[in-house]
Amino acid sequence: MSNVAGFCADEFADVRRAFTEQVESGAELGASVCLMVDGDPVVDLWGGWADPEQTTRWGADTLVNTFSISKTMTALCALLLVERGDLDVYQRVAHYWPEFAANGKANIEVRHLLSHTSGVSGWDSPIEIPDIYDHESSAARLAAQEPWWEPGTASGYHAINYGHLIGELVRRIDGRSLGRFFAEELAGPLGADFHIGTDPADFGRIATLEPPEYAEFDQSLIPQDSVMFKTLFQPLLDFAMVGTPEWRQAEIGGVGGHGNARSIARVQSLISNGGELSGRKFLSPSTIDLIFDQQADGVDQAILLPLRFGIGYGLPQPQTVPAIPDGRICWWGGLGGAMVVNDLDNRITFAYAMNRMAPGLIGSERCDAYLKAVYAAVKDSRGLDS
Repeated sequence: MSNVAGFCADEFADVRRAFTEQVESGAELGASVCLMVDGDPVVDLWGGWADPEQTTRWGADTLVNTFSISKTMTALCALLLVERGDLDVYQRVAHYWPEFAANGKANIEVRHLLSHTSGVSGWDSPIEIPDIYDHESSAARLAAQEPWWEPGTASGYHAINYGHLIGELVRRIDGRSLGRFFAEELAGPLGADFHIGTDPADFGRIATLEPPEYAEFDQSLIPQDSVMFKTLFQPLLDFAMVGTPEWRQAEIGGVGGHGNARSIARVQSLISNGGELSGRKFLSPSTIDLIFDQQADGVDQAILLPLRFGIGYGLPQPQTVPAIPDGRICWWGGLGGAMVVNDLDNRITFAYAMNRMAPGLIGSERCDAYLKAVYAAVKDSRGLDS
């Protein structure tokens, strides 16, 4: 019996073959892949195991911590507020959050937060992972500190605190927390099983992560006053903690979202399908156009990779993500290899989520195999542009 379940349209059979090969060879532990065309699923596959001991199958409703895929959900919340006229990405952050003006941050604009160019890519030390579970106090700390570089001049990936910054804007404007806003305005109406703050009732469906094996290195070799050190080590992500009830329930909109490929693709296909799903218009073309207003293009100061950022999403960057072609595409990846790609030219959204984490900060060979199969099929399929 195959370890892969779900469905796949005939024209995307090579996607199923690629996924099946990775699952049945053991390269994947457990994973899910989904592809939407014109807002409808044409590939929805899952397979493998939800735990390293291989006692529980990865099922149709298995969830997993998707890490920075969460940022795309948080960005959509901000874009929804833009659509409603409640948020202006070119307005100063302090217009909505007055305390944020402290210590040289009065001129930072909302677009700088959404594009990782604000200079506030993490917290001043000391700070530990449990400290970020309290949104109000951890957001207040960000409001009080100085930027680490001149805002707007370069990107420095807002690795963990992205959801705290955008989430506080959501709270100041709307009154609801980020997780509640997302659930009530996006996940709920779209029937998407994605959570920013996961209910304990769903814990039994969460796959266990198998962390990557990183080469040992001397942390002291990284200058402690560098943007990289302060972003990635203040606090240092602890994989043991991400499986705790406290982490799962906390509304960590930068790295704490739980879902699967189907739920990721369902929500994000709002972008590739022109802002409309299930007969409801969520975003207008002008709001979606903001995503492609390039804010940074160069080596990111926090993760030292060449990146291009629009407003809320990454844009194609062939050096870092060669499997993503050029075009009207926005994307982002989660630590360990999870990925979402919105291709507006072809009206497709691809999503991948897994529990065996690959080394490296963005993407994986497994994800590349699926993306290559997708784009080969897109090129060959009648009615889709190459």
